[in-house]
Amino acid sequence: MQGYNVLMIYNKDMDRLLMCTRLKNPYIGLSNLVGGKIEVGETGIEAAYRELLEETGILKEDVRLNHLMDFKYYLQHCYVEVYFGKLKGDVMISGDENELYWSELNKDFFDMSLYAGEGNIGHMIEQVNMSKDILLVDP
Repeated sequence: MQGYNVLMIYNKDMDRLLMCTRLKNPYIGLSNLVGGKIEVGETGIEAAYRELLEETGILKEDVRLNHLMDFKYYLQHCYVEVYFGKLKGDVMISGDENELYWSELNKDFFDMSLYAGEGNIGHMIEQVNMSKDILLVDP
């Protein structure tokens, strides 16, 4: 079963979410979160930090990722690990796989004509909103 990750990266003020516009299928032209494959021999968190650096240029030192939830798709033989993080400060983002941008949070992330993931992005954002008090406590 192939593993993937999805990274929900918020700015330090928690009022913007890092997103990308997909440049290839699936979901070409739609907004999505960043992420990618979990490679053989990698833990989920190792893959999350690797993909974050590869796709955005954000360093591990810039954000602490929290494992928020998982989705398992039995018919597609894959699973997705969802990670959440709030940046510790301002960072420069750069990537060439997709067009990166900071989204305001007053959008309808359930709108499947604009956002990838069959409504999952909206669901994940709601889970973060419900759990901010827990997620934002520093260890």
